[in-house]
Amino acid sequence: MKLHIKAAAAGIALLCASAATAQTTYSGYFLDNYTYRYQLNPAFAPESGFAGMPAIGNFNLAMRGNLHVSDVIYNVDGKTVLFTNPGVSASEVMSGIKDRNRIGLATKFDLLSAGWKAWGGFNAITVSAVANANISIPKAFFSLAKEGVENRTYDIRDMFGNANAYAQIALNHSRDIKQVPGLRAGAALKFYVGVGNLDFQFNRADLTLGTESWRAVTNANVYASVGGLKFDHKTNDKSGREYVSGANIDGFGINGFGMGLDLGAEYKWNDFRFSVAVLDLGFISWGKTQWASTDGDRTIDTGAYTFNADDDAPNSFSNEWDRLSDDLADLYQLSDMGELSSRTRAMAATLNFGVEYEFPLYRKLRFGVLNSTVINGKYTWNQTRISANVSPLRFLSASVNMEAGSYGVGFGWLLNIYTKGINFFAGMDHTLGKLAKPGVPLNSNASFNVGLNFPF
Repeated sequence: MKLHIKAAAAGIALLCASAATAQTTYSGYFLDNYTYRYQLNPAFAPESGFAGMPAIGNFNLAMRGNLHVSDVIYNVDGKTVLFTNPGVSASEVMSGIKDRNRIGLATKFDLLSAGWKAWGGFNAITVSAVANANISIPKAFFSLAKEGVENRTYDIRDMFGNANAYAQIALNHSRDIKQVPGLRAGAALKFYVGVGNLDFQFNRADLTLGTESWRAVTNANVYASVGGLKFDHKTNDKSGREYVSGANIDGFGINGFGMGLDLGAEYKWNDFRFSVAVLDLGFISWGKTQWASTDGDRTIDTGAYTFNADDDAPNSFSNEWDRLSDDLADLYQLSDMGELSSRTRAMAATLNFGVEYEFPLYRKLRFGVLNSTVINGKYTWNQTRISANVSPLRFLSASVNMEAGSYGVGFGWLLNIYTKGINFFAGMDHTLGKLAKPGVPLNSNASFNVGLNFPF
């Protein structure tokens, strides 16, 4: 059991150390001449048309979470070790673990993008590649991994995760509403082309480990909507039950279609601008989906395990460990429930509310407050960002901002160079803190945004 848990724990540590990617930077929401403001609120528009450099017109990388690399990797006697290492005390490890530990990874980069003024407003077309992943791990999992098997109950419910990969085509239009002076509105119609979706849910995993007997109850489901994916199977020698032992993928392909909508509005009143937007209000209907499950609650009751140091005894350590491993292995053996013809999943919608104030004594300086909520079921999160945005020169603008929300506090920035021919920007929604020796951030909140475009 401990081997299974430690292997999973190592995977989590690896996940924490991974590079990550995310959507268009929030740091550019109020920034003059930031080309991709319209992706944060479709009512926004740059001053002129543009063409994005293919693949790097708007390139984003980010990771968000409340479980950090420093929570699972430690330095012991000059060596980097996993939190399960005996040299790290259980109290030290558990003091940094939350009741629900979440990590979100995402990527978005625009393969092709262009914008132009016509038809009474601003228009844009964007073709993007998007990938994201989320995982939530309860505190009891780390307790079991660190403390090992003790005579107590471990409630590892609500451990879940998902991953998505898809392409999107977005058609944007925005214009001033002449009937209401100061009001501007916009919308974007989106078409999604799904490549793959994975969703796992451990709804229940109760382990009661006593001196007289052990009892475990699990309830889990795995859904895999990936073209060409098939489950591998094995048979349990003791029970004769066939179970899912793994999976193989015979190539990738399109396995889902969907539609979405972005809506936005901005209203100017004296020195203030008020804005609101809802993004990715839509769905993807995934095609053929492989489903594995415990098929409801699965219960395993065992007698007490007594380990004997005598290798020749019936209850020798080797024999008892084999019997224990066989019994506990049943917890991980999901049944193949067959193939679902389709499975529809809502997109993670984003709500943005912004208030901007133009400083009257220096009109090139603006202050902004942006509240953003990503509505994604169990993975929902929120942040509020306060920014100062300045455009001291026609070709130069910059933003500095502070954020606070579901994943703590952080500092962001964006530098934007904009001329009639070249637009380059770079920034971070959450600036990197201390790094481990391989250059891995110890905090799981990190992001990077860069782009090269050609205004006309």
